[in-house]
Amino acid sequence: MINEMGSTVTAFSYDAAHGTLREQQTISTLPKDFKGKNDTAEIEVHPNGKFLYGSNRGHDSIAVFAIGPKGMLKAVEYVSTEGKTPRSFAIDPTGSYLFAANQGSNKVVVFRIDSKTGHLSSIGEALDAPSPVCIKFVAID
Repeated sequence: MINEMGSTVTAFSYDAAHGTLREQQTISTLPKDFKGKNDTAEIEVHPNGKFLYGSNRGHDSIAVFAIGPKGMLKAVEYVSTEGKTPRSFAIDPTGSYLFAANQGSNKVVVFRIDSKTGHLSSIGEALDAPSPVCIKFVAID
């Protein structure tokens, strides 16, 4: 769960027998040296289940976390979205690309995802889009 005003992610364990959640960890989405205003927005788990991504509006970044075997999170990197106010992002169904919707700079920026490390690298392409706030992938038959 991403906590918008707290700039944190909380990981839970799920007890299927009782239908309950138990908090395991809360971790910041920001680098330790960041002092500015920030709110979070989007959160997604990579299709391989090994990485979690969260957007920072203010720091204008995607926080990348490795998901450990027991669900604990470890910060991997914080990557600039190359724009302002990343309200939304989406990982394509193959898990190869992340599309960041920079609402404040009217751009969607595309990143390649390394499925072994979770690292993001910009492919240098940006799509002009007026105030993008949501990205979804839809299968077309």
